Amino acid sequence: MIARVTQYRIRAGKVDEFAAKVETLIGAMDNLKGFRVLLVLRGDDPEGRDATAISVWDTVEDLKSSENDTFYYGVLKSLMGCCESFSPPHHQSVLQSKFAKR
Repeated sequence: MIARVTQYRIRAGKVDEFAAKVETLIGAMDNLKGFRVLLVLRGDDPEGRDATAISVWDTVEDLKSSENDTFYYGVLKSLMGCCESFSPPHHQSVLQSKFAKR
């Protein structure tokens, strides 16, 4: 498995809009081959505007293929409108994982 990690700095007053757009992004990602999970993390400061997104994929090929999906790309582009800045995504190998079964 492979993870894509991206850091975001959300614009002041846009945290709720950012979270709503992430919900749309999750819907888009559910339809992509190899997608496992998306985690979007924010620190414990209730006023914090820094977020980290981690998406996990079955293979590098699945991850790279997701970057060419037009709907996914469109939602991601609208998400960026809520941000002051973001880091270029980087990829990391997943050494171990355990996701709860529902």
